[in-house]
Amino acid sequence: MERLYELARLYDLYGGLLTGKQRACLCLHIAEDFSLAEIGEELGITRQAAHDNIRRAERALTEMEETLGLLARQQ
Repeated sequence: MERLYELARLYDLYGGLLTGKQRACLCLHIAEDFSLAEIGEELGITRQAAHDNIRRAERALTEMEETLGLLARQQ
């Protein structure tokens, strides 16, 4: 639960820098609590593609925070 909260905060800060597909997948995963299958169905992609996009988005958000540190400054 803590990880999802941190991910949501990172998404709020850096979400605009993600690709459209990454942003859509992550938003459905975090805000709507969709499963991978539901995300795939909603976006017309495979379950695996949804998983890959979420993982890439998480990695990108983490790297952005490591580089810019905006979340750390807010806390």
